[in-house]
Amino acid sequence: MIRICIADDQALVRSGIAALLNLFDGLSVVGEAEDGERAIDVVRSCSPDVLLLDVRMPKMNGIEVLRALSSEGRLPPTLLLTTFEDDAALVAGIKAGARGYLLKGVRPEVLVEAIQTVARGETYLYASLAADRAAADVVEELPLGVLTQREKEVLALLASGISNREIAQALRLSEGTVRNHASNIYSKLGVNGRTKAVLQALQRGDL
Repeated sequence: MIRICIADDQALVRSGIAALLNLFDGLSVVGEAEDGERAIDVVRSCSPDVLLLDVRMPKMNGIEVLRALSSEGRLPPTLLLTTFEDDAALVAGIKAGARGYLLKGVRPEVLVEAIQTVARGETYLYASLAADRAAADVVEELPLGVLTQREKEVLALLASGISNREIAQALRLSEGTVRNHASNIYSKLGVNGRTKAVLQALQRGDL
């Protein structure tokens, strides 16, 4: 049985997800929280197997909850939930310890698959933001060692969220050179954008 805690500031969303998940064998909702502070308390008391965590909540947002629980060594496998695609939240959430990211509008079977995946200790990244599953399987086989030292420096700055111009200033390069490095990074990692490249680096522990 996978024990689940749901943290979302909207009561209808919490109750809807809970009612849905309780229809599936092997899943049980053991706790709910309406804000970030309450989410931490519920996780402490229930010790769930999986935490479904809204990115934007009162008192403490999802990223702050992740960091707080992680600092205590009490962070369960966590899926971040949001109503919109937010690359910045995705990267921040994975860096803070989340194991997955989903839009709230996904089909029930996708949500269940994601819960089962992170409960096994694996990572589940929603396809529309983190590349389709087939492509991800291929990329998993690519070592970060294919990157040059300069490309790794550029990748680390990409992860910080600053612009190409700011990266160029920091490394004393032209903006065009930075764009070329970024393009090479994406090609070597088999991805097509900044967020996906950063996610691959995070998953491998390079950042």
